[in-house]
Amino acid sequence: MRSDPIDYVMVVSGAVIRVIVYTMLALPAILVVVSSFTSGDTMQFPPKGFSLSWYQKVWENEPFMTALWTSTYIAVLVAIMALAIGFAAAFAINRFSFRGKSLLQGLAFSPLIVPAVVLGIGLLQLFSWLRLTQTIYPLLLGHLVLAIPYVVRTILASLALHDQQLEHAAMNLRAKPLQVIRRITLPLILPGLLSASIFAFVTSFGNATVSAFLTYGGNVTLPVQIFTYIDTSYDPMVAAISSIMILVTLAVILTIERLIGADRLT
Repeated sequence: MRSDPIDYVMVVSGAVIRVIVYTMLALPAILVVVSSFTSGDTMQFPPKGFSLSWYQKVWENEPFMTALWTSTYIAVLVAIMALAIGFAAAFAINRFSFRGKSLLQGLAFSPLIVPAVVLGIGLLQLFSWLRLTQTIYPLLLGHLVLAIPYVVRTILASLALHDQQLEHAAMNLRAKPLQVIRRITLPLILPGLLSASIFAFVTSFGNATVSAFLTYGGNVTLPVQIFTYIDTSYDPMVAAISSIMILVTLAVILTIERLIGADRLT
């Protein structure tokens, strides 16, 4: 049977479009990483020579290292907290009918439509009134608010797709509700939970807008530190620390992929 020329053209066109989109997404990161290995004094592409000196300077730069630790610490806490809150909200939305369900779902997704600048200013005013601006709580809450919509949406999709008959069978065998959730529901949606945690970590780790308003005690996150640094300098150390950010994010994703596989994660 001969293939339809129109189908062939559509397949080829789709492949070309995918290549273009993936190239546009990956090219900025590739340019930054390649530029970080330059032996010159300015960030440019193609780089002049090859050197690891800028990574050494980043390692010796205390503000950058402190900011990297702060960003990682905050992102891990946000991923854990967002996963707990997001699962509870998604489970309630998916499994129960109650008054205010639509309101809860709307609140869960509302941070997606609020500009990050407005959210940052509002949280800054709130915590200034509470006199907590020199603590970690504003930054945690700000990143948590940004991460929860992605976590709830991901877990909702996982709950909607998995078969509930195993849960019903366990309850028919007199398993308690918490036992059903712990031994049936959570293992079944584990890929969704890990995907949600990745979304939360990446959202927190790479956020700059809200973080710029909510830094505490002189400790800033890495994106804010980078923006502060490039106001006065544009040397390849910016590319080196940005490459480290990319490496940390990829390490988290590849670790999860190694544990459960890309197909299950998707």
